[in-house]
Amino acid sequence: MSAGPARRLLLVGGGGGLLGSAVLSEFRPEYRVRSVHRHPAAGEGPEVEWVPADIAGSADWPRLVDGVDVIVNVAWYRWASPSRFRALREGLFRLLAAARAASVPRFIHVSVPDAPPGLESGLPYLAEKRRFDAALAESGLSFRIVRPTMLFGEGDRLLGVMLGLMHRYPIFPMFGDGEYHVSPIAVRDVARALRLEAEGGRTGTIDAGGPERFRYRDLTDFMFRLLDRRPRYLPLPRRASVALGRLVQSVGSDLLYAYEVTWLLSDRLGLAPYPALDRPLARVGPYLADQAARWRRGEPPPPPASARG
Repeated sequence: MSAGPARRLLLVGGGGGLLGSAVLSEFRPEYRVRSVHRHPAAGEGPEVEWVPADIAGSADWPRLVDGVDVIVNVAWYRWASPSRFRALREGLFRLLAAARAASVPRFIHVSVPDAPPGLESGLPYLAEKRRFDAALAESGLSFRIVRPTMLFGEGDRLLGVMLGLMHRYPIFPMFGDGEYHVSPIAVRDVARALRLEAEGGRTGTIDAGGPERFRYRDLTDFMFRLLDRRPRYLPLPRRASVALGRLVQSVGSDLLYAYEVTWLLSDRLGLAPYPALDRPLARVGPYLADQAARWRRGEPPPPPASARG
């Protein structure tokens, strides 16, 4: 009896974080998976070939891309020194060069939505990422750049953390007037979108929002109600909001970064729904309701997943 065709080989860059783990779980049933990340991660399983390497370091890309049909890169730092961002971008450049030399058929890369011009040009997080986005677009490979907005899912670093703060403290900071918008998208839906893009032929860049566009204040009011609490806010003007972000990061906390506050206030994160998913996008309400119920029962959800692989 014939064994049938061999499964396609996927190389994942950064499979150790929240999104990376979801990507491993999504692709694993139908692909052979090789994942380059530094620490063991959820979603690996025995079917995943884990390569314990730092993408910014000395990964042996020519060997790792040999025989690969699809590359999916999700690796990036949420915060780091400029030199570390440069090193990661240079590591990805080496991956891209190896992919071109090996004529890898498809390269999918996760980037981020548009940010205010000052952040785009002055923030290493964005400036270095955009350099790689541009290099991939000019590489001659069949590529797709997917730019999701606010992610939610078990162990996320935003909505789940916000619920925990609302549960613990009597008031919650309100950045600016709360009139800007967000459209959260489930991490599993982003992983699914990446698989569909890997198996498709469209090129270029696509933004990916969730199915609902919320006014920020309406979303936080809803989160308070899920905790059976009346919304109570500490109003912060825009400059004070960014200053709070700077203060939090200056004491070594990864709870909040000033650039994230600036980005949120710019009203650029209420993206349209990702249009090509082959099932309805998950709504954020049931996820938040489950998380809030666990807080009310005194059973806190697990801590946030690593921000980088």
